[in-house]
Amino acid sequence: MSQIILPKDVDSKFRFITVAAQRAKQLRRGALLRVERHPAGPHKLERLAMEEVKQQLVHYTVPPGYMGKGDGK
Repeated sequence: MSQIILPKDVDSKFRFITVAAQRAKQLRRGALLRVERHPAGPHKLERLAMEEVKQQLVHYTVPPGYMGKGDGK
């Protein structure tokens, strides 16, 4: 398994995977890719979604009231 290098605006691996999973679901339902698909590159929608998140092409919001890491609640 390769190491995930997070974009600067993503605060945790969990958020990265969650956003990428939601984007992969959109792609499976027919959404258009935001990255160019290369023949030698990844072909699974999940990997393509992760690439979109890495390139900061997928925008998301954090719900109001979210305390972040270690909030203990």
